[in-house]
Amino acid sequence: MSDIFQEVDEEVRREQLKQLWDRYGHFFAAAAILVLAGIGGWRGYEWWQARLAAQSGAAFESAATMAEAGKHSEAETAFTKLASDGTASYRSLARMRAAAELAAADPKAAAAAYEAIAVDGAVGRDLADLAALRASEILIDQGAFGEARKLLEPLAGNDRTFRHSAREFLVLAAWRAGEMALAKPWIDMIMTDLQTPAATRARVEMLVALSGNQHKG
Repeated sequence: MSDIFQEVDEEVRREQLKQLWDRYGHFFAAAAILVLAGIGGWRGYEWWQARLAAQSGAAFESAATMAEAGKHSEAETAFTKLASDGTASYRSLARMRAAAELAAADPKAAAAAYEAIAVDGAVGRDLADLAALRASEILIDQGAFGEARKLLEPLAGNDRTFRHSAREFLVLAAWRAGEMALAKPWIDMIMTDLQTPAATRARVEMLVALSGNQHKG
């Protein structure tokens, strides 16, 4: 008897499933199609992004090869194009390299290009700080102490990645401008920070000594 009841239960379940499928089957089919389409679309997007990244990588290498060959103008043009058309991971790096190549022909324009990167919140703080450091290096060479100081002072804080270089640049800028007295706060930072690289400390000590000799002379 139990077998008969079991067969009846199975028949009832099959009939219920059939009724459910007849009523909602098209919804299940549509949902399955959407899931498959979504998976396929995502895979296609991943493939497309990988392809674009490969193209950007090849373009970056090509521009770098031009730079190494001394073709600064061509390299700057190529890096600038990549900064506009490349994938996100290459754009900021390409902007930095474009500014570096521009420095060979037009230091003032290169400093402006670096400063534009430094104030772009989308590039991340470390890259922005590095761009500010590069801009200040050009400005120091041009004798623009005030402009370099504005860029470097925020970078000299204890929480900044390039603080040691920024402090050294501030001392160098003051020394070249004949304003060594203004460099005392940064010299103190360099000398009291136990993490200051030995080479940085030695160079700053030399500048302090040279400044003292100049005043004696």
